[in-house]
Amino acid sequence: MDQLDRSSCNFMAVKCIKEDLDKAGFREIKLSGILSLLPGQKYYIVRNDSAIIAFITGTAPVAESGFRIISAHSDSPCFKLKPSPEIYGDGGVVSLNVEKYGGGIMYTWFDRPLSISGRVALRSDNPLSPEMRLVDLDRPIATVPHLAIHFNRAVNEGNPLSVQKDMKPVIGFYDKETYNDLQARGGVIKCMIAEELGVDPHDILSMELVLYPYAKAVLTGAHQEMLQSARIDDLSMAFTGLQALVDSAGETAAHTRILAIFDNEETGSGTRQGAAAPTLRNLMHRIAGSDEDFYRSLEHTFMVSADDAHAWHPNYNEKYDPTNHPVINGGPVIKINANCKYMTDSRGAAVFAALCEKAGVRYQWFVNHGDVAGGSTLGNILTSQLDIAGVDVGCAIWAMHSACETAGVNDHRDITAVFNLFFTQDC
Repeated sequence: MDQLDRSSCNFMAVKCIKEDLDKAGFREIKLSGILSLLPGQKYYIVRNDSAIIAFITGTAPVAESGFRIISAHSDSPCFKLKPSPEIYGDGGVVSLNVEKYGGGIMYTWFDRPLSISGRVALRSDNPLSPEMRLVDLDRPIATVPHLAIHFNRAVNEGNPLSVQKDMKPVIGFYDKETYNDLQARGGVIKCMIAEELGVDPHDILSMELVLYPYAKAVLTGAHQEMLQSARIDDLSMAFTGLQALVDSAGETAAHTRILAIFDNEETGSGTRQGAAAPTLRNLMHRIAGSDEDFYRSLEHTFMVSADDAHAWHPNYNEKYDPTNHPVINGGPVIKINANCKYMTDSRGAAVFAALCEKAGVRYQWFVNHGDVAGGSTLGNILTSQLDIAGVDVGCAIWAMHSACETAGVNDHRDITAVFNLFFTQDC
């Protein structure tokens, strides 16, 4: 829950993971240098401040032992601020011009306290190397107010939403003189961010800022058996993978263990920091040391693509497959699709099922309703770069892509145990 609270956006999620890795004795390395890696040591790389790959080198030659990989992603659907986002209205109200990131459930963002976090680029002596700084205002700063039902009596019968019209958050009220002064200095938001960072607004060259729900993760349910938070998809899987990697770090293993957290999964992964980029492949190749050893290592490699699954909803039974609908706190979920939207095949499913059995953990299956097209995730994207076996799994959650999602506490503990076993189990 603390990790979710610290991870208000993709950049903050990677910062959180980086801090936890540092505490666990992992060392950051730069791909611009020559990699001199020792067996049984802990390292990580960061890409674009929003993707991170941590690994523990194996004690055996990688060509003979291969890699064990858990992949997840750092991003979640949200609203991003456009450049020069301020819009001045009657009464001095200032709202923000935003763009939708990913496929979020937009109406869940209404009438919530929102804050702002992200990354800014500052002027430096070298135009090709701006200074990059992360920022999180970490306080309620805006809200997207609903239109009263009195002006839309049919709101509960269906309410199509326009991002440009309906989803502009209000950030406050300014008299015209104050507003014009702030605009002359770069704008309300830029001045606010500059004050937070202790810099001159004119030194901010660009900003990547998102709105996020300002609400802490909580336990709920009669027995505190459910977890509610923003960004559970997919940070819950990123953090279970992280916990398993850190917990298993004290045990030696012949194989090399990798935790790969990518960005931009929600928009197709087609970025330098996304799973479609060759970053992971290139790193594995450099760990292997030669073409021959790299290609041989792939034959001994297995990947768990970890992204949350849809839990059976008691109000919408008709939306789910009649025999393969996972429930919250029913155990980790193996995801399959006849049209290969997931990388799972019978071998991959059997591997994960056997790991669950050995860990003493129940497991479930997810298959889409026969009349509903399914989405895809990291598994198939990564196999376009790497000729490896694997499986798509996750934990069952409600309200995926809502501003507040719900997961099971026992599921979180169980899948962490399975991931731990995956990292340490001998071939």
